Amino acid sequence: MDASSTIREMCDEFGVTARTLRFYEAKELLFPIRDGQKRLFTKRDRARLKLISKGKRFGFSLEEIRQLLNLYDMGDQQQTQLFQTYELAKERLKQLESQHYELGETIEELKEQLNLGRELIKQTNLSSELAE
Repeated sequence: MDASSTIREMCDEFGVTARTLRFYEAKELLFPIRDGQKRLFTKRDRARLKLISKGKRFGFSLEEIRQLLNLYDMGDQQQTQLFQTYELAKERLKQLESQHYELGETIEELKEQLNLGRELIKQTNLSSELAE
């Protein structure tokens, strides 16, 4: 792929819609070059979109992602960006682990309720057969 990509190429490569790319541009996450009506995305935009996709998959908000991406240009060889990303990711992992634990408990409780329901259904079917 060339140094710059069209909106269609970006959509195909990253599995997003043109509307999504325009939304990210409006939110100042991507900065395509405008050529009339045409948008040309640079290698930097492609790298940023890759990070946006990963951040979204991990559950970061777009504002958190934007703030982390903006740290890239601080001039400290991305040390601040790396540290902030690491800290945010640690916090997100805690949240996900907590949700995972709670989800596991909920699944077990639902299984127990289904087992009780199955037993009640069996008893109801038995009692109606005995009544005949």
